[in-house]
Amino acid sequence: MKLIDSHVHLDDPRFDPDRDAVIQRARAAGIIAQIIPGVTESRCETACQIAREHSDIFVAYGLHPMFMEEHQTDHLDVLRARVAQCQPVAIGECGLDFYSGDEDKTAQIDCFQAQIEIAREHDLPLILHVRKALDQVTAILAASGHHKGVLHSFSGSEQQAKRLLDLGYHISLGGPVTYSRAKRLRRLIAALPLDAFLLESDAPDQPGSLHQGQRNEPAYLSEALATFVQLRKQTAETIAAATTQNAIKLFKLPTI
Repeated sequence: MKLIDSHVHLDDPRFDPDRDAVIQRARAAGIIAQIIPGVTESRCETACQIAREHSDIFVAYGLHPMFMEEHQTDHLDVLRARVAQCQPVAIGECGLDFYSGDEDKTAQIDCFQAQIEIAREHDLPLILHVRKALDQVTAILAASGHHKGVLHSFSGSEQQAKRLLDLGYHISLGGPVTYSRAKRLRRLIAALPLDAFLLESDAPDQPGSLHQGQRNEPAYLSEALATFVQLRKQTAETIAAATTQNAIKLFKLPTI
């Protein structure tokens, strides 16, 4: 059974002590590909180096909306140059994060729209991070005409999910669905078509219920798969095959 972790921060310093072992455990658990999304310019080179060393690991480049204070005026130009030179599988993670309530919304929107344009120029999907701004992001995507990507760690309603699906986007789910209190997310799993979904760990964050309070890692992705099996009444093989093909198609991954 083969799985793809569509969103894992292997470049995170929390993996520095045992990164190679984490990657090997993921492979042993059936993870055939992993995608490292961009966060800041300063972490891009680490992600690139990991991908150069491992043929089953791929990178995306992006400027994360939670780290606006780290992004400098020339980083969008640097991002454009990286995309032209290094062939990422996506742009992101990008989007809007209005969680704190005191963020510079205009700066976030400008940065997001610039990254949508880069994705359009290079025909790349978007990896989207959104908190407290899902309707705004959906409106921006609809107006942009760019209709491919994935909203990672989706937490919205079924209606909001369907709007994104209608625009050509997927939603990605992971550890949070393993908690029984995540009732809305769990209803989504049963309600939406299987071609809507990608699986993700978001490691080292968002561990599932079996590893609550611990550092997450991609080898634990099977916990989310088990929740899909429970809620959809389909086999693990069926769900793994579908979500894997969804990721391969979206990111144009090589045959694995």
